[in-house]
Amino acid sequence: MAEEKSSSSTTTRSYWRWSKKDFFPEASFQSMSSYKTAVFQTCPRLTDRLLARSSSTNELVTLSKVSENPMQKCLTWWDLIWLSFGSVVGSGIFVITGQEAHNHAGPAIVLSYAISGLSALLSVFCYTEFAAEVPVAGGSFSFLRIELGDFIAFIAAGNILLEALVGAAGLGRSWSSYFASMIRSDSDFLRIKVDSLPDGFNLLDPLAVVVLLVANGIAMSGTKRTSWLNWVASLVSGAVIVFVIVFGFIHAKTSNLEPFFPYGVKGVFEAAAVVYWSYTGFDMVANMAEETKKPTRDIPIGLVGSMYGITVVYCLMALALTMMVKYTEIDINAAYSVAFEQIGMKWAKYLVSICALKGMTTSLLVGSLGQARYTTQIARAHMIPPVFALVHPKTGTPVYATLLVTLISAIVAFFSSLDVLSSVLSFSTLFIFMLIAVALLVRRYYVKDVTPKNVLMKFLMCLFIIIGSSIGVSALWNSNERGWIGYTVAGLLWFFGTFGMAFLSKQRVPKVWGVPLVPWLPSLSIVMNLFLIGSLGLVAFLRFIICSAVMIVYYLLVGLHATYDVAHQNELSA
Repeated sequence: MAEEKSSSSTTTRSYWRWSKKDFFPEASFQSMSSYKTAVFQTCPRLTDRLLARSSSTNELVTLSKVSENPMQKCLTWWDLIWLSFGSVVGSGIFVITGQEAHNHAGPAIVLSYAISGLSALLSVFCYTEFAAEVPVAGGSFSFLRIELGDFIAFIAAGNILLEALVGAAGLGRSWSSYFASMIRSDSDFLRIKVDSLPDGFNLLDPLAVVVLLVANGIAMSGTKRTSWLNWVASLVSGAVIVFVIVFGFIHAKTSNLEPFFPYGVKGVFEAAAVVYWSYTGFDMVANMAEETKKPTRDIPIGLVGSMYGITVVYCLMALALTMMVKYTEIDINAAYSVAFEQIGMKWAKYLVSICALKGMTTSLLVGSLGQARYTTQIARAHMIPPVFALVHPKTGTPVYATLLVTLISAIVAFFSSLDVLSSVLSFSTLFIFMLIAVALLVRRYYVKDVTPKNVLMKFLMCLFIIIGSSIGVSALWNSNERGWIGYTVAGLLWFFGTFGMAFLSKQRVPKVWGVPLVPWLPSLSIVMNLFLIGSLGLVAFLRFIICSAVMIVYYLLVGLHATYDVAHQNELSA
């Protein structure tokens, strides 16, 4: 009876509320004295959170109550395929193909896309097993919280939000570039230059802000409506992509492929690390699991099927571009539209630009859905204020979470150039995908209070060898060491680490759908992601370290105490 009264009072509360209790309801933030007490207990609380792990029940059932209203289960595998296509195709191929072909890979950009596609497919397999068994809006955040613990999940959560903000901002800037190129052969035509600001931040982009506000506004109106609009727009984009590939090859010149490796093999991998951005949309689609009707069936079909097709499309489009135009003459901001103008098909320039705009718009739409659901689950765990977890009773969407991502990404898009955004995004994405592969291995080989200690130690040793050897290969490559001895030693260590893990008994078998060839495929995903991370360069590392340092400071001052209070409150109530 008491529960019914509580439920009734909850449903009558206004969605639009902004009190201190809604933002900081935890005991540690009730007064200045309680906060000081919490800060003095930082060390023991941090130890507690480092060792804490969530559970599937907690992520699926307990945390969802924070949202007060449920999300609507309205998606099928057909929706997921088109959401994946709409999210992925347009977020990279129209944005950074020209930049990386011109600056790093040349015609070998097609190999960069193939390498990134293989790595992304391995990550898709890992995501799919988790999403089918734990169909929750938090995606990788929830998966890591269950398998690797609270603190690692927070670091991932910070990078998830960074990826979401930077990705949306990058798409907004690219939308502006393509629209400007339709009016005049100058992709910066609609931007405002401010000489007093540093390079990379001195071209202000008000149009990117408007695009972000409109796309996120549509996403807030309803999931099924956004899915339907994405499906219609993706059909149009698909038709134009076929046009680009066919007419690109018709006007292709094999002489443009020479030299095929103008920047060497290292340039191919540097480009592969950056064009990984092109595949990042699938993790946003994985976040829609909570709104999928039959996640155990629909998610594997939707994600794996779409990724195979997208990889082929990307390779064909990259090859068509570099055969149409010499890589040195590619426009780095609006590559495809300018390429058709250069070969004399000026009318095709507008068609391609419209397709690019449609592709980037659908990427923004689907990205907005996924980003908001990431943010919702993070808020449900109280790592950010829980008010951002609230689901609107009429739309069935997390409006507050969407607004948070929208406003911050709009500010970033207003100032930051594309090259600055792309390197930050790729690092965060690769880092999270690597952690997901590690989490999958932990899920298969370790169950708390079940796995014998000696088996756990063997597993950890094998995992340490896999990660260490993967870092070693990346370090050798980036030190310009090309001798075979170092690579052979690192490769053998990786092989024997994975081989040794294969002989350990698995502690958990997937109930519905599982990654094949475990531990080999997740281990290969780890080495590929770490290798691509190592190819990003020093500047990307420094940006990542600075952002992570800011996240840790926030965690120690706010997130740690909020999650500690909630965890122990749940223990007491249980």
